Amino acid sequence: MAAAHPPVSATDMLLSEGVILLGAAVLFVMLFRRFGLGAVLGYLVAGALVGPHGLGLVGGAESKLAIAEIGIVLLLFLVGLELHPARLWRLKRDIFALGLAQVVLCGLALTAIIFYTTGFTWGAAIALGLPLALSSTAQVLPSLKSSGRINSPFGEKVFSILLFQDLSIVPLITIVAALSRNPADASGPPGWVLAASTIAAIAGLVLAGRFILRPLLRLVGRLGERELFVAVGLFTVLAAAALMHALHLSTALGAFVAGVMLADSPYRHEIEADVEPFRSILLGLFFLAVGMVLDLQAVAANPFFVIDMAMTLVITKTLLITGLARLFGMEWSPAIGAGLLLSQGGEFGFVLFAQAQNALLIAPQGASLFSAIVTVSMATTPFLMLFARRLEFARPKDVSGLAGPEEAKRGTAIIVGFGRFGQTVAQMLMGHGFSVVLIDKKPSQIEVSSRFDMKVYYGDGTRMDLLRRAGAEDARLIAFCIDDPSLDKRTLEPIAEAFPQAALLVRAFDRRQLLELRKMDLAGVVREVFESAICMGVQAMEALGVPQGEIEEVERQYRQNDEQRLTVQTEQGSLLAAKELMFRPGRRMRLLTRGEGEERA
Repeated sequence: MAAAHPPVSATDMLLSEGVILLGAAVLFVMLFRRFGLGAVLGYLVAGALVGPHGLGLVGGAESKLAIAEIGIVLLLFLVGLELHPARLWRLKRDIFALGLAQVVLCGLALTAIIFYTTGFTWGAAIALGLPLALSSTAQVLPSLKSSGRINSPFGEKVFSILLFQDLSIVPLITIVAALSRNPADASGPPGWVLAASTIAAIAGLVLAGRFILRPLLRLVGRLGERELFVAVGLFTVLAAAALMHALHLSTALGAFVAGVMLADSPYRHEIEADVEPFRSILLGLFFLAVGMVLDLQAVAANPFFVIDMAMTLVITKTLLITGLARLFGMEWSPAIGAGLLLSQGGEFGFVLFAQAQNALLIAPQGASLFSAIVTVSMATTPFLMLFARRLEFARPKDVSGLAGPEEAKRGTAIIVGFGRFGQTVAQMLMGHGFSVVLIDKKPSQIEVSSRFDMKVYYGDGTRMDLLRRAGAEDARLIAFCIDDPSLDKRTLEPIAEAFPQAALLVRAFDRRQLLELRKMDLAGVVREVFESAICMGVQAMEALGVPQGEIEEVERQYRQNDEQRLTVQTEQGSLLAAKELMFRPGRRMRLLTRGEGEERA
């Protein structure tokens, strides 16, 4: 009699499956990034290969998908951190008009297509068609954030649509519940109760943020423990998501509201830096799990149906979103780019398909089939993003007459951004006789500069192809003088590698951006208001009658302390590091005589 094998412990399973999943993810993400196809497609293929419908090396796809959805929750929280309530109010037309029109039109069109081309009933077609109107927040938002376009007019339009899609999850759940054939659902809450619960939950989160969370963050800030910031950040996200989940509402919406609450908090950057690594890991796990739940047998049994429906989904949404974007003021090329970017099915479709199955509107095979359709459509997104990005950067009509940098004579230096900051840098270089190529992407700024006989060329100077056309291979200096907090290592490193002969100078928006840029080997980074603020501080002490020697010593000590803080903050990766070096009320420096100060310096 063969000896029984000892049961596999949870630790053994976690370690073995973790090694397989991460190993496959690393391999395929590196491979797909190498060919310019994006990380998302690599995660999907890796999950499908090792999942239960592939090689069967890893199981429990549904449970892993449920856990990995926290990655979407963290993503919406980080997006909320970047949106002040005033900015959300400014976007209200795009959110509630453009977003509503997109969900309704795409949902109805896809419902009609499903009903007339398949054997599904109207109830089943509605339960399948409406969720297909939603796009993949987990795919689109990271693309906008990584490219720094989430704050651009194009990015704001796309984000507004995505935000309304998340808001629409509650009414979609209500519609599916109303169509339910399952007697057990009759005891569920009616739609108006869900709507009232949503409003009450959002109001509760806002109040909790103002009267509980902000005082807690101030307390943690005084303690200076970074681990506490990590704990508070994750607690905030999970508590908001848990509240929404308990009310059968969108967990992502709860996390988004929590992020907006902290958007104007002085600790926003600290929380963002602490939460970001968790978001990246869990979002990668989410796409692995999506690949794992893809029923390859269902696809193999109906390959033409899955592919045809996925193509129909992408084409229908592209056409409708493009038309709506045009109606809301976008030019043709960016409108088509927005349509392509939002053409796929979304991750919340999996949740709504499962609910439709529980409501006895569709069979389990139908849920698997349409989950496969959504997954195939998501797999097309990395390819469509390549076209969407080109169209996003297409010139609008109002700049069609502006010259591009390819028309400029090759110069010693390239100045990107010819606003107040860039003008001073450029004029000083011109004063020494250097030839300078000026680039700006604001037509109004180019028009004003032309009145002063300054030739400024139109374009986005952070794009590699545009810099090449401007003669970056021959330039000795490239100065980024733009007011862009999102300009980071990811954007600048490829430029530094492509043009190694050019010294890179960067204008930093704030201390956080400065710490990020100090990780690179740049020729120089300048905080845009640092020197002018010191100048006013000197004038303030002069106005208060402080002797000149003491003013110089205070300035010297402040500069020295600031540089020491920057060094420690860069090493520890925390804005709270070395805060004891800051001057505070009641902690003035010991003023030295001029001779002592020079000796100490």
